[in-house]
Amino acid sequence: MTDIKQKKIAVLATDGFEQSELTEPVKALRAAGAQVSIVSLKPGEIQGMKHHDKGDKTRVDLELSKARPEDFDALVLPGGVANPDTLRVDENAVAFIDHFVKAKKPIAAICHGPWTLIEANAVRGKTLTSWPSLKTDLKNAGAEWVDRSVVVDGNLVTSRKPDDLADFNREFLALLGKDDSKQTKHAA
Repeated sequence: MTDIKQKKIAVLATDGFEQSELTEPVKALRAAGAQVSIVSLKPGEIQGMKHHDKGDKTRVDLELSKARPEDFDALVLPGGVANPDTLRVDENAVAFIDHFVKAKKPIAAICHGPWTLIEANAVRGKTLTSWPSLKTDLKNAGAEWVDRSVVVDGNLVTSRKPDDLADFNREFLALLGKDDSKQTKHAA
């Protein structure tokens, strides 16, 4: 088992993130002792959403232009519609995600978060889940899409929606605590 307290986790998000899909994983990771940094396209604060309504603002710890992906052990990609839609067309955000993909570091993506994984060529041959409206996009990108609360495929953990956060957090923490050589594919 690897000590989660030694892990540095990047949470890549921008305005329009689904609030609970950022705050709940951050709480769970920090409670386990991980060092978590909110990385965004801009400094200051980013606007959360509670479905279609504005939520709270969250403080950015590190501007993406100053972030070095090699300084992090794992990545969290929260959903919300606007957040991943903005990130997936930003070449620096896609390059940041691509580092985690190529290095086979743990990545957790929930709801619309997997949209960004398509741009980083991270879904071909993977089994995953997401918000149902991404099903066709993910399948067209070569993924096998399943309707489950959480799916773990190697270094990738995905979930559908805020109601799945308990499963999502549990499986991501379990993945972070595993020896990298023992990652497997399963769904809950």
